[in-house]
Amino acid sequence: MTRVWAKRGSRPTQIKQTEYQWVYLFGAVDPLTGDSVGLVAPTVNTFVMNAHLRMIGEHVGQKRHVVLVMDQAGWHVAKALEVPANITLLLLPPYSPELNPIERLWHWLREHQLSNRVYTGYDDLFDSGCRAWNTLTPERLKTVCATSWIERTN
Repeated sequence: MTRVWAKRGSRPTQIKQTEYQWVYLFGAVDPLTGDSVGLVAPTVNTFVMNAHLRMIGEHVGQKRHVVLVMDQAGWHVAKALEVPANITLLLLPPYSPELNPIERLWHWLREHQLSNRVYTGYDDLFDSGCRAWNTLTPERLKTVCATSWIERTN
């Protein structure tokens, strides 16, 4: 059994899946416009992070430059990381997820799209990750990832 939101005084039951298989969502969001790039992967490592960085660089194009805010996860700071010329990494201080706009999105996705569900297998889990990312609209991304400390300068 697991915890669920319910009307005060009620005691609903909910099945909790206890098997562990993982799917990882890599994402980049412009909190000001809602523009985004996502990647669903079976693992996290420098190879997948490099692929995600290439996707971001290609998506924004060579005429734009982006500052990518990231925590200091091992695959974010690896020596083998290949950062495209049109991306600058801004590494946040350790243990400061509240500063990272994408952390708000991960929380929102877990709460609204991915939790309190039973997955039939890995393929269902992977497809659910893809579907969850594809439900996101620019308006939703702007709302969820909004921060007071990011502003655009031309």
